[in-house]
Amino acid sequence: MRAFVEVDYAQPEGFRPLSLDLRTPDAAAAPLVVFFHGGGFLRGSRKVFTPGIPTEDSFERIVAAGFAVASCEYRLSGEVHFPAQLDDADAAIAWLTEHAAEYDIDPSRVVLWGVSAGATIAALTALRRGDVRGVVDWFGPAELFAMAEHDTGEAPDETREARWIGGPAASLPDLARAASPALQVHADAPPFHIAHGTDDAHVPIAQSELLADALASAGATAEFHRVPGARHFWQGVDDTAPLLDAALDFARRVTH
Repeated sequence: MRAFVEVDYAQPEGFRPLSLDLRTPDAAAAPLVVFFHGGGFLRGSRKVFTPGIPTEDSFERIVAAGFAVASCEYRLSGEVHFPAQLDDADAAIAWLTEHAAEYDIDPSRVVLWGVSAGATIAALTALRRGDVRGVVDWFGPAELFAMAEHDTGEAPDETREARWIGGPAASLPDLARAASPALQVHADAPPFHIAHGTDDAHVPIAQSELLADALASAGATAEFHRVPGARHFWQGVDDTAPLLDAALDFARRVTH
């Protein structure tokens, strides 16, 4: 495995440089996984795959499966509101495409993979592009109006999603709709692999059910995996290897 860390892929005017870490297999024209971390849109790091799963082991397994993987940071909600994070995702993909030959990656075979808030960013990015082969969505918020009804004990304007879009969903319905993958699906959406724990108290599994149902209703392809007893970030799962294997199997199918 070759690793290229702390690579600046963009410098949004007035903001910090944005970086990615790229790991590649020893093979030419490898398909590419573009990964977005979780953290409720307000925290998190590209250096963490999923809390509770060893980060280096996870990225190494993706590379061992024949993929290059770029873990990309994006601006957080304390810096800028939606949809700037989608601009950051597009900028990361553009940089990877521009430098594909240099790093022996195939920009025509891209899978977006995100966890929690990162899954929302991955899903929305894929739904507005035409060059993504598939999306791995692990327990991402998918419908902000329903999320606003989920009791977090916080004031409506202090929830993670409200801080992301700049206010409660009910006060900003157009933005909330645009930030909800389940409300942005269409027949030409790329295939989705969705996995969610049944005991997730932070992002209810109903969020992924809404997304899977919306994709199916639109005529798009979605496989939905309910993980019994799993909490957020796969807490409560003793062996996460099968979850990684299922996602990698999906990524292989859509890129070959």
